[in-house]
Amino acid sequence: GRGRNGRPPRHGDEGSMPPMSGKQQPRCILQVLPRLEMGGVEQGTLDVAHAIARRGDVALVASAGGSMALELPGLGAEHVPMPLHSKTPWGILRNARGLAELIRGRGIDLVHARSRAPAWAAYRAARETGVPFVTTFHGTYNFRSELKRRYNAVMAKGDRVIAISDFIGWHLRAHYGADGDVIRVVPRGTDLLRFDPANIHHERWIALAARWCLPDGVPVVLMPARLTRWKGHMVLMDALARLQRPEVRCLFVGSDQDDGSYRRELERAAVRRGLADRVSVRDDCTDLPAAYMLADVVVSASTEPEAFGRVATEAQAMGVPLVATEHGGVPEQVLPGETAYLAAPGDAADLANGLEWALSLDTDARERLAEHGRTRARTFATEAMCAGVLAVYDELLAPQGDAGSRAA
Repeated sequence: GRGRNGRPPRHGDEGSMPPMSGKQQPRCILQVLPRLEMGGVEQGTLDVAHAIARRGDVALVASAGGSMALELPGLGAEHVPMPLHSKTPWGILRNARGLAELIRGRGIDLVHARSRAPAWAAYRAARETGVPFVTTFHGTYNFRSELKRRYNAVMAKGDRVIAISDFIGWHLRAHYGADGDVIRVVPRGTDLLRFDPANIHHERWIALAARWCLPDGVPVVLMPARLTRWKGHMVLMDALARLQRPEVRCLFVGSDQDDGSYRRELERAAVRRGLADRVSVRDDCTDLPAAYMLADVVVSASTEPEAFGRVATEAQAMGVPLVATEHGGVPEQVLPGETAYLAAPGDAADLANGLEWALSLDTDARERLAEHGRTRARTFATEAMCAGVLAVYDELLAPQGDAGSRAA
């Protein structure tokens, strides 16, 4: 069937995982992070753990636990409970000792750290035991002091440092002096089966439209983003006020990051701009792919650079025009003028121009955009990310049959 706004569903060729390598003895890979609650870093950890297990290696994940830890056994991986959420110096030292014991006891061949506090413990343990140490630089890790920069710098100390975008690779070199020879760019992965219109039954988006009281047939602008100031909600409202399309409805879909004060601020700002009946803030969305089916245009209006910006790939995978700010990792994902309009950061007038571009596309243009978007999104599939991470591991792991040799 078609989506609510007439887009045809598209099927994409989902990538495949690397085949079994045929090595004689499985290698043991440990990933470490603070907790396993819902989030992009956490989902990426599970995806890579599954990929490790699928090729016949041993996948361990150490964390303080969380709801996603329950998924690991079904993926062929094992969770090792450890208080890696601790940021205190003594907590990090205690975790370093625990990780060193785990490395020796389980014969771990490589440690991959995905967050700063666990990375400090893992760095110390890896150096003590002589195993390769990999980090993934997941964000910009902003700093306003030299002390904070030094705390962040552990994420640049890996034998290989995975950057989730070319922008983050530049950030590593510019702010942390990272050696370009150790940086490997592996973009974040998107589940293209989940974000595929062909896999979303019409009842899902019809129910969502009814719950959100969306009038049938109105153009919908969707901004999926946490309710936090730097995501650019205010800029989008200024753009909507400039747009000569009073029929347009806008959905801010995302969870509160505070006590609800920013949400209330957004609602008051909508009233002041005369947009109270056109802007809706929703924090009750448990089916984001269905929300994309309601959208005529998706917006990413961040005023600070996104390290990657997964909304860009999700929108393209769903065949929806994207209007996004031109900084951070987003421009690397899109085809400007074909799948997206890139606006100057913080520029409401330019953002309004982008909205007009997207809303003016005719049916044929939208179908071409959907086709190009789906093709482009395959570059950033979960399978591609996992293959990239495993390739980084293979650079550092000892050759087959030479278990006594380790990378420095």
